[in-house]
Amino acid sequence: ELFTTVYIGFLGLISSSFLVYLLEREVNDKIRSYADALWWGVVTLCTVGYGDTVPKTWMGKMVAACCAVAGISFFALPAGILGSGFALKVQQHQREKHLIRRRVPAATLIQSLWRCYAADVNSTSVATWKVHAQALRSFAA
Repeated sequence: ELFTTVYIGFLGLISSSFLVYLLEREVNDKIRSYADALWWGVVTLCTVGYGDTVPKTWMGKMVAACCAVAGISFFALPAGILGSGFALKVQQHQREKHLIRRRVPAATLIQSLWRCYAADVNSTSVATWKVHAQALRSFAA
């Protein structure tokens, strides 16, 4: 998700810079090359706004407004993605803690129930000591 957001932001930067370059290269003396337009795109997308390069045409200003709005959402999306990732990690850690805390009492309960079953006189289990005790008694007799 984070990689996709960065990729889409990069594509937005490239395309908006190219549009501003096409719209402003003949009118604006500050945007003479694609590198100047790319600098403008980085400054606008990051919402820094140095003011050294600004669009002069109406269409250039529209692209700048869209780029600024996209920049706000571009930096807000990764924060949400990272926040939800951290929340999932915390939830997983709490589940593991709960599981570890419940494991020993559960094992103790199973052992106690097995011992009660094995010690019962009417038990027919072959996995208990009574089978061996009967074999010893029949062997001794």
